[in-house]
Amino acid sequence: MPRIANIVVRGILAAASLSWMLTSGPINTAVAQQASVTTYHGDPARHGNFIVPGLTWDKARFGYPDPTFNARFPGHVYAQPLYWWPVGSKAGILIVATEEDGVLAIDAATGKIVWQKSLGRAVSRDELPCGNIDPLGITGTPVIDPRTRVIYLDAAVHSPSGPRHKIFALSLRDGSTIGGWPVDVAEALRAVGQRFDPAAQGERGALTILGDRVYVPFGGNYGDCGTYHGLVVGIATGNPMDVKAWRTRARAGGIWAPGGISSDGKSLYVATGNTIDAAQWGDGEAIVRLAPELGHSLREEDYFAPSNWHELDDRDADLGGTGPLAFDIGNGNTAEARIIALGKDGRAYVLDRNRLGGIGGELAAVTVSTGPVITAPAAYSVARSALIAFGGAGSGCPDEPGGVTVLKIDAGDRPAISTAWCGSVGGWGAPIVTTTDGQANPIVWSLGAEGDDRLHGFRGDTGEPLFRSERLQGLRHFQTLIAAHSHLYVAADGRIFAFAF
Repeated sequence: MPRIANIVVRGILAAASLSWMLTSGPINTAVAQQASVTTYHGDPARHGNFIVPGLTWDKARFGYPDPTFNARFPGHVYAQPLYWWPVGSKAGILIVATEEDGVLAIDAATGKIVWQKSLGRAVSRDELPCGNIDPLGITGTPVIDPRTRVIYLDAAVHSPSGPRHKIFALSLRDGSTIGGWPVDVAEALRAVGQRFDPAAQGERGALTILGDRVYVPFGGNYGDCGTYHGLVVGIATGNPMDVKAWRTRARAGGIWAPGGISSDGKSLYVATGNTIDAAQWGDGEAIVRLAPELGHSLREEDYFAPSNWHELDDRDADLGGTGPLAFDIGNGNTAEARIIALGKDGRAYVLDRNRLGGIGGELAAVTVSTGPVITAPAAYSVARSALIAFGGAGSGCPDEPGGVTVLKIDAGDRPAISTAWCGSVGGWGAPIVTTTDGQANPIVWSLGAEGDDRLHGFRGDTGEPLFRSERLQGLRHFQTLIAAHSHLYVAADGRIFAFAF
């Protein structure tokens, strides 16, 4: 079977007070992390694969909004919520970040606010040369370090001198700012000899942690205005003065997909978008492998770009519309290490993770969607094949209106890519997958964000529709749900929806 990392989501009793959980002494963070959702799609590789014992195909048909949960707060939400559950507590907390530069901890059982923190005044649209989010605050999904119980995030913050990007570290206990933080990105990069324009650079992608460093991806704002680059900033969690950076050589090439930076535990992987006025390839339209110290080589094993990268630039058909997803086919020493990349050109590229291939060096490439793919995919397995779910109208299902498509990828040096099934979802949400034990009862869940605005569930093996919610007001495009506390949680403007089964 493909080895796909899973997040174990345990059934937890109804909540009592959270004060003991947030103020207690040392905890077993390995156990806490096992049931927590500390990063985008649940793990650094961005598999979006959650184990929910008891959530069978039959039970999925009878999902309902939990009447005991009521979470309300001010602000628009684009980032995926996170979930933190320390062992020994009876409830966990949801961490929600808003475009008003607010961060909230919410009781996952009741929806009551445990603490909230304002990081400053968000940036209004008229302060920016272009963009489509107003106000602009926290867009990229934060990340939790379970060892230190610290949340890291990037916030666009208004200042008298103009917009600033600041990377914060907050305590999970009460939202207080950790000493030495926040880090002003422009100032930190100036100290290492790099220029950074906070008004032109955007931060939409999810953060990640590898070892003792937190990594933040940057692209541009909607409209590709000003001078920006695809950029990764890495900051030592124990010393915020220790800053590393990598950026695209050509102008633009933003790292803007919601999944942001993925990792297989050894390296970091990013997907870049279109570059501007690049006569020669300059790191755009690419999958790039970065070392933990953000070193990068131009050896063919360390990057991939389609042979028609210049055409993709001209058409604004970003390969970087989704982040790279690392997965394995097989077990043990014979496992095949792979990466899948999906872009706005509607094609799927399967790469050898040990040798990305350079320009035109993919193992397989197939047109899989009739339109652009611009949300994060999810990975799971059925029988002996890897299955990849993505938001988009599948070209292999001409009679299906589309919205979510599942690809089947087989083993081999030239892996076959076929369409397993397509489901009808109207809108732009990123799918996730739940199973009862890592294999059984796979269910693909997706949101019709800024479309039909419903939560949809499909059998992962056949695509049979299992669940369709009522309309959910306030969903923003690219929104990603999570599975935690035996619920599905969906963040929207001013509230969180909780579904029980």
